[in-house]
Amino acid sequence: MTDAVAIRERLVRLPGIDPSWSRTVEAPDADGIRRTWHLLDTHATAEVSSVRGTVLAVHGNPTWSYLWRRLLASPPAGWRVVAVDQLGMGFSEDPGGTIAAPRSLASRIEDLGRLTDVLDLGPRVVVAGHDWGGMVASGWALAHRDVLAGIVLANTTVRHDFDSGLPPALSFSRLAPLLRRVTVDTPAFVRAATAVSTPRPPREVRDAYALPYGSRQDRRFVGQFVADIPTASSHATRATMDALAEGLSALGAESDTPALLLRGPADPVFSEAHLRDLRRRLPHADVHRYEGASHLVLEDAPRTATDIADWIVARVDRDVRDGREEDPAAAEDRPAPGAWAVGTSARPWAGLTEMARTNPEALCVAEVREGRRARSVSFGELEADVEHVALGLREAGVRPGDRVGLLVEPGVELTVAAYACWRVGAVIVVADAGLGLSGMGRALRGAGIDHVIAIPKALAALPVLRVPGTRILVGDMPAAVRRVLSVAASFDELRATGRRLAAAGQVLEDVFTGDADAAVLFTSGATGPSKGVVYTVDQLRAQIGGFGHIYRLRPGGRLVAAFAPFALYGPALGVAGVTPDMLVTAPATLTAAALADAVVAAEATTVFASPAALRNVLRTGGDVSEVQREALGRVEILMSAGAPVPAGLLRELGALMPRAEMHTPYGMTECLPVADITLHEIESVLAAAGADGDGAVEGVCVGRPLDGVSVAVAPLPDEHDGEDGPLTGEPDVTGEICVRAAHMKDRYDQLWATEHAAADHPRGWHRTGDVGHLDADGRLWVEGRRVHVVHTPTGPVTPVGIEQRVEALPQVASAAVVGVGPAGVQQVVVVVVPESSDSESSTSTDVSGPSRAVLADDALATAVRECSGHPVAAVLVRSSMPVDIRHQSKIDRTELAGWAQDVLAGRGGAR
Repeated sequence: MTDAVAIRERLVRLPGIDPSWSRTVEAPDADGIRRTWHLLDTHATAEVSSVRGTVLAVHGNPTWSYLWRRLLASPPAGWRVVAVDQLGMGFSEDPGGTIAAPRSLASRIEDLGRLTDVLDLGPRVVVAGHDWGGMVASGWALAHRDVLAGIVLANTTVRHDFDSGLPPALSFSRLAPLLRRVTVDTPAFVRAATAVSTPRPPREVRDAYALPYGSRQDRRFVGQFVADIPTASSHATRATMDALAEGLSALGAESDTPALLLRGPADPVFSEAHLRDLRRRLPHADVHRYEGASHLVLEDAPRTATDIADWIVARVDRDVRDGREEDPAAAEDRPAPGAWAVGTSARPWAGLTEMARTNPEALCVAEVREGRRARSVSFGELEADVEHVALGLREAGVRPGDRVGLLVEPGVELTVAAYACWRVGAVIVVADAGLGLSGMGRALRGAGIDHVIAIPKALAALPVLRVPGTRILVGDMPAAVRRVLSVAASFDELRATGRRLAAAGQVLEDVFTGDADAAVLFTSGATGPSKGVVYTVDQLRAQIGGFGHIYRLRPGGRLVAAFAPFALYGPALGVAGVTPDMLVTAPATLTAAALADAVVAAEATTVFASPAALRNVLRTGGDVSEVQREALGRVEILMSAGAPVPAGLLRELGALMPRAEMHTPYGMTECLPVADITLHEIESVLAAAGADGDGAVEGVCVGRPLDGVSVAVAPLPDEHDGEDGPLTGEPDVTGEICVRAAHMKDRYDQLWATEHAAADHPRGWHRTGDVGHLDADGRLWVEGRRVHVVHTPTGPVTPVGIEQRVEALPQVASAAVVGVGPAGVQQVVVVVVPESSDSESSTSTDVSGPSRAVLADDALATAVRECSGHPVAAVLVRSSMPVDIRHQSKIDRTELAGWAQDVLAGRGGAR
């Protein structure tokens, strides 16, 4: 169908479409024959002379221009969007052809070029493509460099390993009869496009995608499109794809043309390998991965439209951002490091090297099992081992800039692996077991790793988790199993190779520069999918130096770290690092006896543990021996972070560690540490506020910003959908906490839109996602997470202050505040775990088991309402709170809010 009026009549019924966008245009095709094209054009009936630029959007198969409707509805400010129906697709004219002789990719690229010769697109064009439309868009971009302002590619490729076969989802295309049956004779292929979407679109949207393909005649070109996919090296379109691949590589090497790569990781057609190939060809490209999204990423992740528009404003419209002139100061460098970082070496491992030279026999890393030191190495031994393994890694093909996933339990081997990777200039990817099995797989796939160093049980899981990379084994494994798992080498084999190379005189070159990537760490995922956070060498060095300065960790010191990543920092400071005997995936398994044994093994004076770990230490404190109690009594500094730390918990721990100075550092994976405060300071602040307990002040005081750290808040708007106020350091203004520091992350990994949103203030500020305020003395108070703010009819309500006041009640063990109802009219609901709960703990990572789910009795409800300081719609009772996996300390208020809504709506929700 090419009749413009008839097409518009059919579009009227489709969700998300403005029929006025619809237009038809005549243009010659690749063969010079005039064809009628159908377009969706934001300026179909408007003046185009004043637009800032044009987005030319190209769909794939079996979709049509409907795919781009959200971008058409919300284009970049001042931009035109033109979404085409490729010939034979959507409502454009069918140019003929058959499955046996399909229209080629080269012809489709030429078709589009002939069309744009007729259209008045202007001097600046951003071309966007999805699926096989990405190849058409790439071909158009390479042929129109004179007007190309940017390129956006979503779930596509320009290079496929033809000889190894097609993705299983397209394997039917090898057999012509089956291909015809699936794509033309039946609507199976058309319907499959939306069937694989996650989440599945509503029925009316699924029908809208299928609308142009209701008959065999309408689907003829759907089959041709698939038939043109190269199934072998000899396929005619292979040469066209090779040319596109070479052309994109040249574009990436020769120009700074902005590029954006969008990825739905659940895609059954285009794999992580396709994305890695595009990244190699366009190394300057911005990338954003939408966890959970599938092949139709533009449908599955509606925010893609806004992200594309924001990206065009930020990257293409360089002179205008967010509707205002670019601030020349926006490029200002981040703050200088604190005084503690001045004069330190540029290498993160400097402390290890120095201690190996000056005190090689000193303890460096120890593993404690069943109350005794199971394995330990000195600084001299570790330095030699790191050098040998690093030489072995280099010989095995690990190169500077390669990403290496570390799936090794805390201890000697993990430390060797991390420092050896750094010595060869590789980037360590630390996806700790606290993320859970699926979370680790998602993190490692998303990080685009090149190699994996793993223990046997982790290696065995890699095929199921679909994690790529060369396999290196830490430990022992039967030869047959090694072959099945494609293990390239073992750690011991690398050591042997390294010793041989060192004996032959080979040395490691100094390959790291300060701005090179050093590590990808992952957030806890407590408020969404875990995000990869990239640190450069300089940023990592500054972070390590900051910890050493604040907690007086000096060469020769001893640190017990009940959180794996921090155990790695010890050797870099010349400090012995020891991990206690516990399950790294379950902080609450740390007992007082195990902590004491680790302190004894290391003769440690400093301890780091999460609140969940310390609660169990306190709970099991009566089980320690006299020797163990004496060891705990020698601890001088105790650090606890990962979630708000109640002052009461620290006070009680004083009975076990009477000499310890109790610290609660504040920070996040993106910037740690930001601030620090001691128990003594907390008590002084509470006393000054006239408080005699934890619950009499608003939020958790986390202390003053550290030297070299800047903190400000972006005031919360009164309306839930309003804009934040300008950054301020004024006291008693509640808003989102924003930070700047030399040791702040470099960026989120392959999450361009997230990074853009988190750094949307000038001069390099990072939006932390926490809300809070500064007091008159410059101290920072945290009042909760931004996503957990309750948006009531009278304005925003932050949760932590209410929770503290409720938890001060003697009958309450723990409390959480959630909002129920639509944003803007939400009601405050308080969920409590009674002090009399029979559960071992008031928190739980298992939220599936049965427990009480009832309204609180009148006495408890009245007490909660009287102390809360805000109107409370309901008080609910549970036997435990759902918490994050990693720290087992952060209450999952999102899950809790859904549960509370179910309970109040009468839908059950027992927990």
